[in-house]
Amino acid sequence: MNDIDLQHLRRCIELATEAVEAGDQPFGSRLVSGEGDLLFEDRNRTGGGDPTRHPEFAIARWAAENMSPEERRHAVVYTSGEHCAMCAAAHGLVGLGRIVFATSTEQLGEWMRELGKPPLGIAPLRVTDVVPGATVSGPVPALADQVRALHARARK
Repeated sequence: MNDIDLQHLRRCIELATEAVEAGDQPFGSRLVSGEGDLLFEDRNRTGGGDPTRHPEFAIARWAAENMSPEERRHAVVYTSGEHCAMCAAAHGLVGLGRIVFATSTEQLGEWMRELGKPPLGIAPLRVTDVVPGATVSGPVPALADQVRALHARARK
């Protein structure tokens, strides 16, 4: 984890904040090329009724359509929260590279219980449970309170 990683994660948290303000769940993600160029970013868009509109899933789709397999292998996905099982599977199937997350699936589960919010409805698997060869970095303890506060603000 370096300063560039932290800069991208802070932007992911800004995107997660935008998601909450729009009535969506607090997740934001970025796709960065192996050369360090921002290629794509998005926020959660599940508020419209489609529970698959996660930014990590959108990144996988975008990468499959716009990048070569080699480019995907060297890319980095930054995200405010560790990928869910659906997004981890998409990441692995598309062949994306390193994942850097601010907060973990385990933290999210704890927060949901503490906040009295319903569970996600899917198994709380870590990325490496779904994609055993995935290279991951995270969580970042210094960002946890900020992300937890977004989950507290989010509906549901």
